[in-house]
Amino acid sequence: MQLATDALAPVFSWNLVADFQEMWSYAFMVNAFRAGLVVSVVCAVVGWFMVLRRQTFAGHTLSVVAFPGASLAVLAGFSTSLGYFGFCVAAALVIAALGRKGQGSGAEESAVTGTVQAFALACGFLFISLYKGLLEGPTALLFGSFLGITTSQVTVLAVVGAAVLAVLAVIGRPLFFASVDPQVAAGRGVPVRLLGTLFLVLLGAATAEASQITGTLLVFALMVIPAATAGQLTARPARSLLLSVLLGLGACWAGLVAAYYQPYPLGFFVTTFAFGGYLLAHLVRLIREALGRRREAGPREAGPALLGVGGAA
Repeated sequence: MQLATDALAPVFSWNLVADFQEMWSYAFMVNAFRAGLVVSVVCAVVGWFMVLRRQTFAGHTLSVVAFPGASLAVLAGFSTSLGYFGFCVAAALVIAALGRKGQGSGAEESAVTGTVQAFALACGFLFISLYKGLLEGPTALLFGSFLGITTSQVTVLAVVGAAVLAVLAVIGRPLFFASVDPQVAAGRGVPVRLLGTLFLVLLGAATAEASQITGTLLVFALMVIPAATAGQLTARPARSLLLSVLLGLGACWAGLVAAYYQPYPLGFFVTTFAFGGYLLAHLVRLIREALGRRREAGPREAGPALLGVGGAA
């Protein structure tokens, strides 16, 4: 049986045209690439603001909340997408409502976020234990899968993703201002708290989307790593945001290709490619800084020599 399975497994031939033609002959792979495009773009944009606002803990909590949402959907017999989106958005509203805003509110917001995370994780394991049927889903829920992505699911992801990006396009400038300097923004009349609540809802929607591709435990592969990698390469906001999108899309699609040929979770490959890009970008930054120090040291060392100090008589 194992030999028969191995014989049917796809083999990467390095003929890229033939390999992609074979891969895209399956409807589920076409849907997976379409879903990956939507999710990686949305998560890169939302994740860029999340890193800027230092709300990665909130993003991680919302990814954990996706687990009980999906497991409850399985238990109740309705769409897992509804469970993902319903729980993530509801948790975002709870964090926004209970977290006090203002000077010195970071510790309280972190405490509220951690409390929501602990309760959500416990609920997820309760829902899994209550399910009495054959459940092969926990691994897919936690680490991602592309086998079950349908055309209708891609449509839902595209609609939600377009809505998230449209709202961000409208509030992007004031949200950036409120993220960089909330006190000054509030003094200028910017509705900082309203923007913060709205962004948490968008973060919840983006997290619910990513959870359906990477799994709930590895959402940060698309939410944090591309933005962090772009930050290593450039400090310009527009360029950094564009790089985040390209890096997230590249990691997602490369992970899909690897997962098609290897029997391991999709989330592992997406995370590995994204983390490899981060390490490479960090190395590039170190080399740039070293070369910059050498260029700055060159004129300083040449100055005394030009004046005849320390040189040969």
